Amino acid sequence: MIKVFGDPGSTCTRKVLTTLHEKGAAFDFEVVALGKGAHKSPEHLARQPFGQVPVLDHDGFVMYESRAIIRYLDRVLTGPSLTPADAKGAARMEQFMSVETSNFTPHAMKIVYQRVFHPMRGLPTDEAVVTAATEALQKPLDVYEAQLGATRFVAGDTFGLADITIMPYLQYLVAGRAAHLWASRPNFTRFWNEVSARDSWKKVIG
Repeated sequence: MIKVFGDPGSTCTRKVLTTLHEKGAAFDFEVVALGKGAHKSPEHLARQPFGQVPVLDHDGFVMYESRAIIRYLDRVLTGPSLTPADAKGAARMEQFMSVETSNFTPHAMKIVYQRVFHPMRGLPTDEAVVTAATEALQKPLDVYEAQLGATRFVAGDTFGLADITIMPYLQYLVAGRAAHLWASRPNFTRFWNEVSARDSWKKVIG
């Protein structure tokens, strides 16, 4: 039995849910409401010592950290593989998952916090932060654009984990009026249009 503890609006929870839907796996979902501070409750801290989401419980095997979880799920579940079978393809996947973690997401989330989460909490938006983050995103977007000019998806011609890890941040950038970031990048635009139309993703954001 698979159980996921998370918040449906959480970017990291969405990576795990997308992976489960892509694998066609049945699972239970328990909401840990970030807005209500449930992630800092003693009950949740016993599962996740850093007070974050999501957490996976697979037949009593409990783990956290979304990227580790989706690698695990892809390995143990039946369904289409989300990791390239060849060593070079797998290495390319790992490379771009690292690019997402280190070079893309930290800047993207600055925009998301300023444009999406701050207004939700009644906080002011600091457009100077948005401007700086927008500039910082140019290089990683150029790198993605070049890669997506050579392959259909980030790590090759098959949809996989490297695509899943970036998708939640792109969705929130759209919500934060920042989709213009890739409007001049046709390969990236084509990629986002395709992956955001997948049934698994529609289930997650729906």
